[in-house]
Amino acid sequence: MTRTIRTARRTTASAAATAASFLLLAGAGILAAPSAFAGVPGGTAAADRNSDFDGDGYTDVLIGVPEGTVDGKEGAGYVTVQYGAPGGIGTGSTVPRGRTAVISQSSKGVPGTSEAWDDFGQAVATGDLDGDGYDDAVVGAPSEDEGSVEDAGRVTVLYGSKAGLGAERTASVTADRPAAGARFGLAVAAARFTGDTAADQLVVVDQQVGLHAFTYHAGVLRRVGAPHSTGHRLQPAYLTTGDYDRDGYADLVVSGYSPDDDYSQGWSAYYAGGTEGLGYRRDLHGGLGTASGDIDRDGYDDLVVGQLSAADESTGDANAPGGLVGVYYGGQDGPAGTQGPGTSAQWWSQNSPGVPGTAEQGDAWGADLSVADVDGDGFADVAVGAPGEDVGTVADAGAVWLLRGTANGLTGTGARSFDQNTRGIPGTAEADDGWGSQVRLADTDGDGRAELLASASGENAGDGAVWLLPASGGGLLADGSWVYGAAALGGNGHAARFGAVIDE
Repeated sequence: MTRTIRTARRTTASAAATAASFLLLAGAGILAAPSAFAGVPGGTAAADRNSDFDGDGYTDVLIGVPEGTVDGKEGAGYVTVQYGAPGGIGTGSTVPRGRTAVISQSSKGVPGTSEAWDDFGQAVATGDLDGDGYDDAVVGAPSEDEGSVEDAGRVTVLYGSKAGLGAERTASVTADRPAAGARFGLAVAAARFTGDTAADQLVVVDQQVGLHAFTYHAGVLRRVGAPHSTGHRLQPAYLTTGDYDRDGYADLVVSGYSPDDDYSQGWSAYYAGGTEGLGYRRDLHGGLGTASGDIDRDGYDDLVVGQLSAADESTGDANAPGGLVGVYYGGQDGPAGTQGPGTSAQWWSQNSPGVPGTAEQGDAWGADLSVADVDGDGFADVAVGAPGEDVGTVADAGAVWLLRGTANGLTGTGARSFDQNTRGIPGTAEADDGWGSQVRLADTDGDGRAELLASASGENAGDGAVWLLPASGGGLLADGSWVYGAAALGGNGHAARFGAVIDE
């Protein structure tokens, strides 16, 4: 993942990827974080989306704060944890109620040392890597130096337990041969891709090799053979998982940009999991943001992807300059398979019937996505972030849409949009807030309905904030929503861009 950087920041990010990122969100100044789903702890299916670090059955929330200041070191980065409970992660107007934690490389027991611009937390994911029934947190620090090797990158694993995440058990993973500018840990994901062990496997992305894969064995994470693609050359930036072919093993989708089309469009490579591990299947159009879930309740996970524009005629919508969202429905041969419900994506934009708004250049509609059941009807719904959306005359204030799932797939009927000027939502739409830069649908109170977490990393001059919109049988509610920043959880909130990274 490449992000807009302040001038004081040191970076060696790929120039081509940086250019592509600027095109994607010109004016918004932000990029969606990689997405990843947790697999079932110790299980064989990929349908369990819980991020449950303490094993109490409630979904926990993991937020990366890569630009956060730690011990006076700007950009050292940290992560925050909010534990789910019968009342959710909080019901107060400003300060969340319930257990929370802030973890950095300055936390006792965490490998490494907090240093300026390590970017600890730039990528986050969850999965049960040791098969003990507790989900673990995976934290990427792609700008971490390894010795004298700048920006080689590192991944830290914080193991879950009955008490939740802590530093009593941790692991540190690096490339076999750290290379300058490789940015190992640019994106991370964990899920049960194979039956080799009773645990989830870890996939890590860097800018040079591409994919790395690890499995837990004899108390340590060991490197295993990573899958290779025979499709488009890909600069990977995003990961998501889901059981698209319903074989009980998670599949992997790697998304990003390709030099084959001058980094102008997003692409995704689909790898199927199975008894012999991950295997490449096909390339798919789209890949600005990605998420997975069962929208039509047929037992197959569906893949949702974002796309920059309709310049590629395959999208079928030449009038959506603000961005597109494509749905590849799962089937016996995976998303867009020959035996699945369809061989091409179903494309949506703000110009689609029933969807509020109008597609405009720079909206970044689909920059981040999340899929989960909001109203408890058994069909997964889709949250769409558009951090570049103008609210009235306020440029790049940002907004979020919710599209409903049905037995016939995604529908525009009953679609709704929200922004900071929506009645009941705290705050006011302001230029460059980027509301919706990250979206996460999560059932943190265990009632069968997923609330919405929506962030605005540009809020309060770059301090950043996250909003929670409660869920009901009728969908999301603006009334009763609340907002909080890093300081409410115990982190340093100044210029932290809190909410820039939220685990999917």
